[in-house]
Amino acid sequence: MKTNALKPITARDFMELPEGPPYYQLIEGDLYMSPSPNLFHQDIAGNIYHIIRLYLGKRRIGSVHIARSDVKLSELNVYEPDVYFVANSRKSILTRQGAEGAPNLVVEVLSPRTAKLDKGAKRVVYARAGVDELWIVDPETKRVHIYRLGESADEPVGTYGVRGKIESPLFPGLKIPVAKVFEQ
Repeated sequence: MKTNALKPITARDFMELPEGPPYYQLIEGDLYMSPSPNLFHQDIAGNIYHIIRLYLGKRRIGSVHIARSDVKLSELNVYEPDVYFVANSRKSILTRQGAEGAPNLVVEVLSPRTAKLDKGAKRVVYARAGVDELWIVDPETKRVHIYRLGESADEPVGTYGVRGKIESPLFPGLKIPVAKVFEQ
């Protein structure tokens, strides 16, 4: 749900809001309420976080984080991605609150109330801000759409169903069975 403001709300205004609930994201200067996701959504985000965290335990190439954690991309955009990864080369963006700058990877698990934003305005801002890779995970179709935003913010480089395996240049040697992403 969008709130209407006469002028854009800035990241500074956003950080002065009381801690939720309700929880909000700042998207292009407008506040959007983020209702709690369902349990399947949380299972999916937790599965992805766990798989990447185990990988990073063996290869210390960065850190992975899970929502509730703010990612400030600009003065008008402060998001709360479900999962995000920051490589060691970008670790200076990490703060006590989350991140100030573009993570290398952002994972958005779709919810009926936020899917339009995740696939639309947020995807465009992630690309503009310098996020390398975006995974949009669809619990309804059990598919993962992978965008390499430096190549194209409009078309995924791959879409993977439950029989597929996700690979990313961000995680050399890691092959994630999509079926594991959707385990409950």
